[in-house]
Amino acid sequence: MLFLELSLIRWSGAEVVHLSYFSNFVLLGSFLGIGLGFLRASKPGRGQPFYSPVALLALVGFLSAYPVAVNRADTSVIYFTSLSTSGPPIWVTLPLIFLAVAAIMAGPGELVADCFTRLTRLEAYRYDLLGSLIGISAFTLCSFLGLPPLVWFLVVSGLYVVLLGASGTSVSVTLLIATVAMFTYPLVHDTGVFWSPYYQVSTFPQPDSNGGTQWQVYVNGIPHQRLTTAATRLEEEPFYDEPYLRVPADPKNMLIVGAGTGTDVSIALSHGVQHVDAVEIDPTLLQFGRDHNPDHAYQDPRVTTYVNDGRAFLERTDKTYDLILFALPDSLTLVSGASALRLESYLFTEQAMESARDHLAPGGAFSMYNFYREPWLVDRLGNTMDRTFGHAPCILSNPQAISLAVFVVGLTPEDQRCAATWQPTASPPSPSTDDHPFLYVDDDAG
Repeated sequence: MLFLELSLIRWSGAEVVHLSYFSNFVLLGSFLGIGLGFLRASKPGRGQPFYSPVALLALVGFLSAYPVAVNRADTSVIYFTSLSTSGPPIWVTLPLIFLAVAAIMAGPGELVADCFTRLTRLEAYRYDLLGSLIGISAFTLCSFLGLPPLVWFLVVSGLYVVLLGASGTSVSVTLLIATVAMFTYPLVHDTGVFWSPYYQVSTFPQPDSNGGTQWQVYVNGIPHQRLTTAATRLEEEPFYDEPYLRVPADPKNMLIVGAGTGTDVSIALSHGVQHVDAVEIDPTLLQFGRDHNPDHAYQDPRVTTYVNDGRAFLERTDKTYDLILFALPDSLTLVSGASALRLESYLFTEQAMESARDHLAPGGAFSMYNFYREPWLVDRLGNTMDRTFGHAPCILSNPQAISLAVFVVGLTPEDQRCAATWQPTASPPSPSTDDHPFLYVDDDAG
């Protein structure tokens, strides 16, 4: 049951962009369905829950035919919060998904309730926990191996065949065949689509402004990264140069957190950095960068790559750096379907900034940049760095560009060369902390 629930959460989030951050919506539908299944189990004379695999087949068919993704024709779209989407409108898609998930999960709920009536309470609880652990472990293994939805739903279909028994064989086998057909088609035709441990990754090449080839990388239907040469990126978006312009000496040893497909690493090498530790949490994006980065950044002997969470890397290493860069670390995904935490939530807390500060060599500097979307979020991060380092950071900002901001702060005021310094508002938002790591929630808003 839990394996099916996790499969629905992950797959629907990849097919419907509105669920990328709000997977709790599917979770609530699951809870409703399981509850209804337990209630229906007490009804005398009921038949097998054939409606469950039928609802699953209908949902898979509907979302396969009408996915909701960011409209790629709109080149001005950068982030989820300002998207225009393809596919049915949200008021059609979300209610249908909620009701379908409830119907799907009601079937396993019935079957589990039947088992509970035949067992003592303690035995039922024991088997419930054991089944949950098996479901979580199996789905974790699928995610770790990068297995596509075809494998997940083949497992689910096989379980339907077993659990519904001989009376449900025709329904289950039909589901099995249809699942293979619907999930095999995109595997064959969408050659640039693959699954990382965190999301569905879609890649496609296109010409860049200098006549070369660049790669667009989408995750769960959302624009995420653009892989091109360092020269092209600096020509089109010169703010990438800012961290190197605001320090008094050229950095020699550098840490990049959120290295992704390697563009930031290429830019660092173009500035003469002698060694780069490149940390990226998603092994699939890192491998795509190894295979397709036009500057071959990850093949450079000056670069060492680490598949790790940025905060975890900082906590475990004893290295120091001339420059630490958080390079657009925006995961676009939640830690789990039951949580409002995102993968990068603990990377922007006050304690994380302190950890970065403690890994700076004498004369070193810390930098971060992103399209922060909200001016108050820029203020929160500026305030966090001000508190951590004891002085205001340099800032390059462009509120018209979805609140683009580049921060650079030296270990001491003498270690930074500002063209402009961050100026706090009358009451800047408080920093997020490890005890309250909700960076994107404006707690101080009236």
